[in-house]
Amino acid sequence: MLLAAARRLGRELPRAGGCATRGCSRRAGAQGLVLGTYSSGKDEGAPQLTSAGDAFDRLVSGRLRELLSLCGPPLKKGKTRIFHGLHQDFPSVVVVGLGKKNAGVNDQENWNEDKENIRAAVAAGCRQIQDLEIPHVEVDPCGDAQAAAEGAVLGLHEYNELKQKKKPVVTPQLHGSGEDEAWQKGVIYAEGQNLARYLMEAPANFITPIKFAECIEQKLRRFSSNVKVHIRPESWIATQQMGAFLSVAKGSAEPPIFLEIHYLGATNTNDSPLVFVGKGVTFDSGGISLKPSSGMDAMRADMGGAATVCSAIVAAAALNLPLNIIGLAPLCENMPSGKANKPGDVVRAKNGKTIQVDNTDAEGRLLLADALCYAHNFNARAIVNAATLTGAMDVALGSAATGVFTNSSWLWTHLYEASILTGDRVWRMPLFEHYTKQVTECPLADLSNIGKYSRAGGACTAAAFLKEFVTASHWAHLDIAGVMSNKDEVPYLRKGMAGRPTRTLVEFAARLSQDNQNAK
Repeated sequence: MLLAAARRLGRELPRAGGCATRGCSRRAGAQGLVLGTYSSGKDEGAPQLTSAGDAFDRLVSGRLRELLSLCGPPLKKGKTRIFHGLHQDFPSVVVVGLGKKNAGVNDQENWNEDKENIRAAVAAGCRQIQDLEIPHVEVDPCGDAQAAAEGAVLGLHEYNELKQKKKPVVTPQLHGSGEDEAWQKGVIYAEGQNLARYLMEAPANFITPIKFAECIEQKLRRFSSNVKVHIRPESWIATQQMGAFLSVAKGSAEPPIFLEIHYLGATNTNDSPLVFVGKGVTFDSGGISLKPSSGMDAMRADMGGAATVCSAIVAAAALNLPLNIIGLAPLCENMPSGKANKPGDVVRAKNGKTIQVDNTDAEGRLLLADALCYAHNFNARAIVNAATLTGAMDVALGSAATGVFTNSSWLWTHLYEASILTGDRVWRMPLFEHYTKQVTECPLADLSNIGKYSRAGGACTAAAFLKEFVTASHWAHLDIAGVMSNKDEVPYLRKGMAGRPTRTLVEFAARLSQDNQNAK
């Protein structure tokens, strides 16, 4: 079932690279091979190959190990070495450094070091094959086929939809057999993140609110037996009295959309769902509180929260996870115009609370306020929202981890343990009353949309603001502003929008589906 789901998902999601170049078509039958080797901790001695590497070395009468010993020092973690002509079935073989064997969980780094090393090494090896314009590559599972698949599929992805000159398509597949299920699971996780990367990277005139919603609807069409997608128009939003959301949307000529997804994977479709909520500002100019022009183009990815939660649901459907999930994404642009919010305006949220808009560039929390209120209609098992909410989060943690603000230790534990496996880390942040007072002591309304001490603790005051619209016992706010893009921090992601933390959300949902105990 998982294999079939992965094949369906693969046909639906954006592929790494573009159409094959002429060089690829001339070498249509060519196939590369990526094999792993461990660090022995010594500068001398025979290379320590993986099981697949050992088998291949025997196939070529020990030539691989011999060449590795002759051509330089032992491979360091993440480094590669290419050999040509070793075997007729694999004209090019890339050996990749996996680092120390059985490194396990690194408590200082808060991730599984084996898995991260495999992802980084396999991604480097697959890119070497792509540079050679070889259209197919078999990948050594390296002791963890899921991590190897994630490294291959994430490492090859690049947004080049609008370029005439494209990188050649490289199709990775598992080398050997016996770990097919784990490999296909990794493919689904990675393709889910690649979908989020695709949505976040695309220009804002290509991914408008309605086009975003239609894209997600199309991705979920193959799972229509247990997925329902509702694309709610502006008139519906108005009937729901989502005044905070509409106050942001009114500044743009693009009409707002409220995207609602129901995935019914549990045996009992009436089981309490996990509710994901994602901020969906498809372009954020800042509104009247206009952002600086430098770097403003990156604000096409200000819908990263919506992209990651919706992509996680696509992956959950492909995995056929046995739980119910509801996804909610308020989608609009934040633009300056004669109809836009003005600093000092007061708007009313769905729950009746009034909000003084002291900074129109703090708009994401206005969308989320109404969406979080609506999320309480579903008797949720847990509510998790994601948003590129504050620059202060980037200042606090950079791109190392997603900041998590939560009122539930049970929920935090699941998110944290999921992130250790995915390597896409989370870090718990405070929800002190100290921050609540800074948004509730407001001269004109119940709340201000920024803290009264301006820049101090900006990520924390934003979370405190959202908490005013939550009554659920198990809620988490993920501020993903710091992990929105990748320069070179994550070696298995190319430069560009990162699609983080999609895989952590998928793993979290998978863990929740296996947790039959009620939340404590």
